[in-house]
Amino acid sequence: MWSTARRRELTLLAAGQPWLPGLLLLGGFARPIRKVPALGWFVADPLVARQIYNDSTHFSIVSEGAAGHWWAQVIGDWVEDLFEGPGHTQLRTTVRDLFTLTHTDALVQRVLGADLRGLRDRLAAGETVDIATRAQILVGRSVSDLVGMRPEDISAAIGGDHTDDLDALFLRLFHHVEELVNLAFGTMASTTLDPVAVARARALAARLAVNVPTAYEHAAPDTTLGRCRELGLAVEHAAGLAILMAVAGTDTLASAMTRMVAIMHDSDQHRALLTAPDRVPDAVREILRVTSPAYLVGRSVTADVRIAGRDLRAGEHVKILTWTINNAVGGFDIHRDYVPETRQLWFGGGRHLCLGAQLVHSELTALLESLIATGRPWEVVERRYRRKVFIPTYETLRIRLV
Repeated sequence: MWSTARRRELTLLAAGQPWLPGLLLLGGFARPIRKVPALGWFVADPLVARQIYNDSTHFSIVSEGAAGHWWAQVIGDWVEDLFEGPGHTQLRTTVRDLFTLTHTDALVQRVLGADLRGLRDRLAAGETVDIATRAQILVGRSVSDLVGMRPEDISAAIGGDHTDDLDALFLRLFHHVEELVNLAFGTMASTTLDPVAVARARALAARLAVNVPTAYEHAAPDTTLGRCRELGLAVEHAAGLAILMAVAGTDTLASAMTRMVAIMHDSDQHRALLTAPDRVPDAVREILRVTSPAYLVGRSVTADVRIAGRDLRAGEHVKILTWTINNAVGGFDIHRDYVPETRQLWFGGGRHLCLGAQLVHSELTALLESLIATGRPWEVVERRYRRKVFIPTYETLRIRLV
């Protein structure tokens, strides 16, 4: 029997895309790997998923059926080098120190510290706070800082007067990015976009990067744009990377933040965490496992290969059911110890393991610590699911302390 937390999560998934819960739940029957006509191979086994992630000889992230192919249509074929060519290794090597625990914790405290303290104080004073809105603002702040874009840079890209209301500016940034992400609807069978979608995606991406050349010049060395400048990456390629970072670090993180607060409440485990704050890292890991915001990851088969007793042919597609794999372990439980089989599978794997994984951990940890610092549990007084979105999340999640 499903728990309250699981039922509400499935409702949230259905609000975003009505067919999604059915696919992810039935995906368990694909274990370890099963072919579905017209769609390709579905993987529901952690070991097979990791084998595919680690095999760049037979599987690609830039061919038809994978995310890199989608992005190449939007920001240019040079993405192929960034994702799989020599540029991929060079870039990850150059910027990896930006994503160490020390750097991401410092970034979160510098950029989000005051906002999180304000959230804690407002709740302690008896106010009701919409966590969904605050999460969108928080991720907007952190991503723009990471890529070295000032509020005026964002304002130039998407409009608005940053001197009036910074929160409103970051909310506009979130909705601008979400519109771009939502153009990925309908890419289950093919990642080839129709001309209208390509034109709209390029227009949104161009607006997002309109002031990157200026930001590129003044960005500090400890930002992604500043590091790209030192690396000698062409400004147009740096602009593309800024877009990728903004998109990858916005919708999925805001979704994880808001769902974390809801799940902690719905499972009643926020009370347990108040008495065992040392379990915060376990709670964060569990939230990422059960939400798996990147619920499905695509790869294309570039050369014939036999895997898990199945013969995959060049040109076929593979869908790794991240959510299905991670949730097979069981429901959310802050007392669950590390599960080796799922080892950060929610961040992908192999050479394409999410570059910002540590930043995600730092932000979720900071938010959760701010909430439990009040010393009181919270209750959800209003919730509305966001409808028809590629990354399922909450439209509204208003909470107050009990």
